[in-house]
Amino acid sequence: MEWLNTLYTSFYNALIPEKRYLAYISGVKITLMVALFAVFLGVLIGILVAVVKVSAKNSKNPVMKPLAAFCNFYTTVIRGTPLIVQIMIIYNLIFTARDSNEIIIGTVCFGINSGAYVSEIIRAGIESVAKGQTEAGRSLGFTHIQTMRYIILPQAIKNILPALGNEFIVLVKETSVISVIAVNDLTKMASFIGSRTWDILPPYIIAAAIYLLITMCLTSVLGYFERRMSQGDHH
Repeated sequence: MEWLNTLYTSFYNALIPEKRYLAYISGVKITLMVALFAVFLGVLIGILVAVVKVSAKNSKNPVMKPLAAFCNFYTTVIRGTPLIVQIMIIYNLIFTARDSNEIIIGTVCFGINSGAYVSEIIRAGIESVAKGQTEAGRSLGFTHIQTMRYIILPQAIKNILPALGNEFIVLVKETSVISVIAVNDLTKMASFIGSRTWDILPPYIIAAAIYLLITMCLTSVLGYFERRMSQGDHH
């Protein structure tokens, strides 16, 4: 049973001495904070991009076509390039000041990345709403923007809420790459502890278990809201 004692010692050293478990807790806080603010930013960007794309199809406004072209370029580039490359470009090209806050940089990077995916989710949600709803809004005297705001978007958001929840779960896991710009997230803390114990595997296994626990909890919460929404539809 020597191997079991060695395994216990490895994980004990990765957690207990010097209160190393506090480093994991600190990393989880940073991870969740970045993911939460990034998904809010991503939803804002996603709504703007999706509305522009959908509105440009039937709009006679000459400004809408160039805006839609820019939005298409944005989603194509972001969805077609690796996230870690985007982080390094934004970090080195835009945020070059020495006093730049890496957490804010990471949040902006993930928000921009998430916005491209969220925009396609929202666009699909908008297009899933019956066209008669738009006509009903116009018959009530609403402008296109008012129709979109008060009639179309509320229905679209309800339809795509599960997909947006899944995007948040994916974002939590993707934040692990933010450690490349020296943000002390969960992955960075695991790496730091591994450098102190000279045994890198146990800290990463612990970090993986924490990521798994977070995603399982978020999946359960998402499932609860989906069930509540489905019950509301039945009533």
